Amino acid sequence: MTKLDTFLFDLDGTLIDSIELIRVSYVHTLRVHCDLELDHEVWLAGLGTPLAVQFRRYTDDEREVERMIATYRAHNAEHHDALLRGYPEVREMLDGLVRRGVKLGIVTSKQRARAILGLERCGLGGVFGVVVGVDEVRNPKPHPEPVLTALALLDAAAERAIYVGDSPHDLASGRAAGTRTGAALWGPFPRAWLEPERPDHWLTRPLELVEL
Repeated sequence: MTKLDTFLFDLDGTLIDSIELIRVSYVHTLRVHCDLELDHEVWLAGLGTPLAVQFRRYTDDEREVERMIATYRAHNAEHHDALLRGYPEVREMLDGLVRRGVKLGIVTSKQRARAILGLERCGLGGVFGVVVGVDEVRNPKPHPEPVLTALALLDAAAERAIYVGDSPHDLASGRAAGTRTGAALWGPFPRAWLEPERPDHWLTRPLELVEL
């Protein structure tokens, strides 16, 4: 198997544990705008896709979608530092990859500035050669464009790269871009939800990546 020289990562649920922060912000938004309580499976199915895509499930009014996004982001910002957590072994894994001299990048459905804020809050800032946010592409995950954009910016070859994520959208994006894919099983998605995407690697701990 070709030796990997480029490691791309999803952010939420893969490198940083922001799942509770995302969930409570989503709950708050649905209560304010729709007078609805959270359907966990509906929420989880949308996790990892842009907010606009998620909120269009509830309204066809684009102005209302924008208002929902504003409510979500305000609540998220208010509780960001209190609820954001790092995952065990992530820092050690990244340090190990840095010592190998590989290229590192982030591909996220968050806006780039918010992604960088989360990385810095969890002590992961300054490690990645590129951070591709949803505001920098026309077609978000599961489309391959975000992963292809990161590869181009890093001057990296897809056949020597892996994209690691916790969601089906991540795995589909990496597969379509021609990279190997790694399923991060420490995230919120059950393995059964990821199996249809046939990841190349099932990862139970971040440090397993250092051996690839």
